[in-house]
Amino acid sequence: MDVAVDIREVARRSGVSVATVSRALNDRPGVSADTRARVARVARELGYLPNLQARSLVRRRSDTVGLIWETGYAAAGRRVLFLQDLLIGLKLALAETGYHLMLVSPEPADEDVHAFERTAAQHSLDGVVLMGVDEHLPAVDALIRSGLPVVGLDLPVRGDRASYVSTDNRAGAAVAVRHLAALGHRRIATIAGPADQLPAMERLAGYHDAMADLGLAVPDGYVAHGDYFLDTGHAVMRGLLALDEAPTAVFVAGDSMAVGACRAISEAGLQVPRDVSVVGFDDVEIAAIVQPSLSTIKQDHLAMGAAAAELLVDLITARHAGGSDGDGRTLPRLVPAALVARESSGPAPTAR
Repeated sequence: MDVAVDIREVARRSGVSVATVSRALNDRPGVSADTRARVARVARELGYLPNLQARSLVRRRSDTVGLIWETGYAAAGRRVLFLQDLLIGLKLALAETGYHLMLVSPEPADEDVHAFERTAAQHSLDGVVLMGVDEHLPAVDALIRSGLPVVGLDLPVRGDRASYVSTDNRAGAAVAVRHLAALGHRRIATIAGPADQLPAMERLAGYHDAMADLGLAVPDGYVAHGDYFLDTGHAVMRGLLALDEAPTAVFVAGDSMAVGACRAISEAGLQVPRDVSVVGFDDVEIAAIVQPSLSTIKQDHLAMGAAAAELLVDLITARHAGGSDGDGRTLPRLVPAALVARESSGPAPTAR
């Protein structure tokens, strides 16, 4: 490909002016369909690549969305599998809208209140997606107040041009509890996620909703908290098994913790699901591979990515069109969750 080809050569070969080539390649009005097609064909044949930076200056938009993804937990050798699936869903959905996705690495936001805002400006981003970030950081608030469109993934950000997309965590958790109750379980505990995070709070609320609706008691010790990682699921499950009246079933707010819980049950000389049933949340890849395979609440990462992309593009479009704020565009969007029943949930034991 001849990288030296410029717009003047495209215009000469097409038999039109440079201005016409610019309008044709930027989908602007005033160009006939035949001319637009001819210019596009010549540009392809010559291998002409428009100057995207110059185009963005003219159009005042870059067609690029930034992803700020906090991965500090990776330093400890940990991974949040669902967030990786969510990234794939977001990337695929944005590709269909014509927007590019850029992973950006701002300065530590706990040290600089304008870290996120400055990074967005440096890269001329049209919008920002936040994932795995502490929503209480002043840098998040500064970014939202800047007026740049912002969408949080499982992150409750709100503002004139900011909102979030999440699984319907509360309803999904209630489905898990009702599934266990339908199998005859009455002593149902939960291993919740961090108490200061929206998904964890909603899943815990769904657990309590279902237990109350079913008339089931929640004894002291039946609600414990982990951090979504395998080792805490293992440790917390050991504590639940040590209770005077141990649960026969556990709803776990994340699949990695659920796998750790199953290991603790096995190490205690018990079997899943003969002695204790376990239901997780997420449906990451390992859920179908472990033995016994894990019953879980499936989050649809493709649907969440599509919802996040749609919401962000709506916010970007409204901003460039000068649309008024507060017109309902910033309402959060919830994606339904579904039960995937596998081997780890079974009938309640008749005796312990």
